Amino acid sequence: MNLPNALTIGRIAITPLVAALPFVNGSTVRAIAFGLFVVAAVTDYVDGYLARRENLITDLGKWLDPLADKLLLLGTFVPMYYLMRGAPMLQRASESLPPGGRFPTLLASMWLSLPLWVVIVVLGREALMTGFREFAKRRGVMISSIGPAKWKTTFQSIWIGGAYCWFFAATLAREQGWSGNWWSAFAQFNGAVVAVSMISAVTLTLWSLGLYVQRYGSIIVSPARTHAG
Repeated sequence: MNLPNALTIGRIAITPLVAALPFVNGSTVRAIAFGLFVVAAVTDYVDGYLARRENLITDLGKWLDPLADKLLLLGTFVPMYYLMRGAPMLQRASESLPPGGRFPTLLASMWLSLPLWVVIVVLGREALMTGFREFAKRRGVMISSIGPAKWKTTFQSIWIGGAYCWFFAATLAREQGWSGNWWSAFAQFNGAVVAVSMISAVTLTLWSLGLYVQRYGSIIVSPARTHAG
């Protein structure tokens, strides 16, 4: 067991907390959820960096790291979809705190929720690529990560982090009765970060999938062919 693998296992271990804590209605608990997600996102980068730098890449790590990524993505999308629902995707906002017990983000005086189709696209793409990679591996083809897919992961982390930050901040604002221009400015900034990163992540999700299909799709009909990564 080396350090990168230990970090990956740690990321898997905290994923249930990252998934469950946002459902607890309290700013302290949601702050912990946000902090744990940041830790998970940072260790995702660190374990890969250490494995490459120290030549600690192992078969166990190759199996665990993608598993940890998929579990964290699923674990964060469940609370995001549930907590951000309750309003149409774009509904005019009459105040700078989200309505009721839901947490759509604020964007240019409109409430921005998380549509189900976005969840299906993102999670469906991950499931499809997981199956496709396994299919290719059985035919002797290793599908390596491409640039747009790496940027997709980066924007996903910013998007999820922004949403988790909003769950904490909006809950605290309700508890403390915050209002005024400074709070509205923060809410607008956070909403812009979530919206831009979401749009970027979804665009890169579809683009990278198209590139993978273009580059490796022929293995379905010609499995003996060698493909360069």
